[in-house]
Amino acid sequence: MMLMLRHGAGKWLFLVPAVAFFLGYQVWPIFRVLWISFTDSQFLTDKPPNWVWFDNYAQALSDPLMWASLWRAALFTIMFLPGTIILPLLLAVLVDRVGNPRVATLYRVVLLIPAVIPSTLIFVLWKWMYNYQVGPINHFLVNTLGLFSLQNAPQWLGGTALTLPSIAIMEVWWGLGYHTIFFLAGLATIPKDLPDAARIDGASEWQVFWHIIRPRLAPIMMILVVLRFGTAMAVIDEYLIFGGFNRASPTYTWTIFMYDQAFKQGFWRQGFGAAIGMIGAVALMFVMVILIRIFRPRD
Repeated sequence: MMLMLRHGAGKWLFLVPAVAFFLGYQVWPIFRVLWISFTDSQFLTDKPPNWVWFDNYAQALSDPLMWASLWRAALFTIMFLPGTIILPLLLAVLVDRVGNPRVATLYRVVLLIPAVIPSTLIFVLWKWMYNYQVGPINHFLVNTLGLFSLQNAPQWLGGTALTLPSIAIMEVWWGLGYHTIFFLAGLATIPKDLPDAARIDGASEWQVFWHIIRPRLAPIMMILVVLRFGTAMAVIDEYLIFGGFNRASPTYTWTIFMYDQAFKQGFWRQGFGAAIGMIGAVALMFVMVILIRIFRPRD
């Protein structure tokens, strides 16, 4: 009996490192930021933080920049999210129909190339491509197609109306192969005799996709929508690189607003910055719950 107890306890001991890591690097920082958000903590002062209750939240919610920054993040997400679902799903269906195994493998490898490129190289590459004067995109539009002149060529970055769509295109391209692999894995679980039988019964390719393939890919679609919604709403690195701290720029979202307050301006008002972060996180989780209910499998 004692041997069985020791054996059972031994199995649980293997979970201790994972639980400790989860509590130390996931749970504790969340509660720490939550506590800071109720104080007037300022990093660059010697004054001890005081408990101010909901003053930071009231100030943030009454600031028009808070709502404008949330809307900018939502606008980027609206531009970005459909491309992470529709294009990878279309590519997955096309690659899955390739009969030659070697060609199909080649397609998978080519699609995954952007996903394995470090983010720094991705940002440098696309910043050069979007360059107003020497970028290949404007060179093609001006010198090859003749649609614009050097004076009125599109300004892709720099806080213009094209900045958010430009970053969204970059993000869709970057994750295209990664998301396609998700759908290819789902397609591999669908028995081939189901769509074949539907085609024999006279179903069109669209009917096969909509009534057979799509419902069985719904769980994967739900996971991608929820995960990519969260990452799109919380983008920060790309905005810092392509937009900086210009408050008038469409890239000045709630994540930049939070970082600006906590680490850039004045005495580094980390209490106020933490409140901004918590408001954004709560809004994000609220929408995630709605998305889960919308995209959850129905059968």
